[in-house]
Amino acid sequence: MKQTILALVLSCLSLAAAEKKIVLLAGSASHGPGEHEFNAGCHLLQKCLDAVPGVKTEIYTNGWPHDPMRAFDGASAIFLYSDGGDGNPFNRPERREIIDRLLERGIGLGCAHYAVEVPQGATGDAFSKWIGGYFLTNWSVNPTWTAEFKSLPRHPITSGVHPFKIHDEWYYHMKFRDGMQGVTPILSAVAPPTTLGRSDGTHSGNPAVREAVAKGDPQIVMWATERPDGGRGFGFTGAHYHKNWANEDFRKSVLNAILWSAKMDVPKNGVECSISEDDLKANLDPKGKRQ
Repeated sequence: MKQTILALVLSCLSLAAAEKKIVLLAGSASHGPGEHEFNAGCHLLQKCLDAVPGVKTEIYTNGWPHDPMRAFDGASAIFLYSDGGDGNPFNRPERREIIDRLLERGIGLGCAHYAVEVPQGATGDAFSKWIGGYFLTNWSVNPTWTAEFKSLPRHPITSGVHPFKIHDEWYYHMKFRDGMQGVTPILSAVAPPTTLGRSDGTHSGNPAVREAVAKGDPQIVMWATERPDGGRGFGFTGAHYHKNWANEDFRKSVLNAILWSAKMDVPKNGVECSISEDDLKANLDPKGKRQ
């Protein structure tokens, strides 16, 4: 079955299509209302991306399509916004092999928030190869804090993005490739000591991260990579809170990155798209009473 799916996916790929197809993978319902709203977040991104000439997006829920052959047919980029850890949708050997074969053909990959966390080992190695780094337990941390991005590098992903600050669950101290080989920091901020107020633990602190914060080292919370196979990847650790998609600079950073990963030219002013209160309330997962 594994070989059949893989063969079908690869046989039906058509990367020469004029229209760029972007696949958005939304994870299953998670956390409380307004948090980890993967489906609603992907719909917001779809609304903006579909307004870009030459782009077609498709959303698949529960983190993985029932029919990978059809879902990935002709895709130029894949964006994963889901839970992570052992439950990361790509943390299965057969799925990891499918994604690896797709990316070897130059398809882009972006991962947001919890989706950047995977177990060390085969999946961690794959994420290092695919997007340049990942959240490693007992090394990386997941505090909620207000990150201030005072300056931005010159890169297509930062087109039209202005310095901004926003409160979110920004993971940091990621496990990057040795020497940051091929990895370009996009959003970096100095994490205050208060982000390490918890005792050491798998996600809360460790001697290495405490030393880095004490020195005032800027922490990378969004990065990009260009792979030797010609493909592109990125990681974005924010987007725990659904309301943050209303922030234009926050939203534009991810939209630009998705276009860039699909090898599209990012507009000079970035992907411009307005989000209304009604847009934010649409497609939310049924999680009970909302405040």
